[in-house]
Amino acid sequence: MRIYKALLPFKAISFDLDDTLYNNGPVIEQAELAMQQKLLQLAPKLGLIDPEFWWQKRKELAQLDPEVRHDVSRWRLLSVEQGLTELGIGRCEAGEIAELAFTAFYNARSNLTVPESSHQLLKALAERYPLVAITNGNADLKLLRISQYFQHAYHAGPSGKMKPYPDMFHKACQQLAIAPHELLHIGDNSKADVRGALNAGCQAVWLKHEAHFQTSVLPHLQIDSLLQLQALL
Repeated sequence: MRIYKALLPFKAISFDLDDTLYNNGPVIEQAELAMQQKLLQLAPKLGLIDPEFWWQKRKELAQLDPEVRHDVSRWRLLSVEQGLTELGIGRCEAGEIAELAFTAFYNARSNLTVPESSHQLLKALAERYPLVAITNGNADLKLLRISQYFQHAYHAGPSGKMKPYPDMFHKACQQLAIAPHELLHIGDNSKADVRGALNAGCQAVWLKHEAHFQTSVLPHLQIDSLLQLQALL
């Protein structure tokens, strides 16, 4: 653990989810594959479409409507629907196929096992502090089987703009009835989590996965493993 700033007394803890409590990369790859397979099943005449095509549709949609990026579920759904219409599927049918393909993606993206060490840490912390989740993604706490530890979950889109915007941090503090500096946020992304928390007036712990990762904004604490948070107990 590396201390950059002295922690002030805090009353609640917020966690990022993806790549903080678990490794998100492999499950997203599987979710993308599940979406592709569902599309192939529902629209076989299109064949297997290059994933780059769908990524290009997302970029095009974000250029037309930058605000859509703040809701990753809606962004993906609309981009798939748009892509299908460009490939010759009627608008109504494209909407139905996009919904089913997104559902396949969504179910697969939460089909992972949170490490037992994360369960133990969350359980211990939840006995001392209110815990909330603040994420730019769309992981479902119930599907991840960790909802029992959290009082609230804030997802970009339904709960406001994505981190590093302050929306979700401020909403969490409001619902917890605490001042921003009384919330300690823990996350792996130096921009979204560290800069976002500090800009919102909260305190920040950076989970630094790789030694070469750098940040231009210093957190209060830097850790290399979630196990180091046991010092807060």
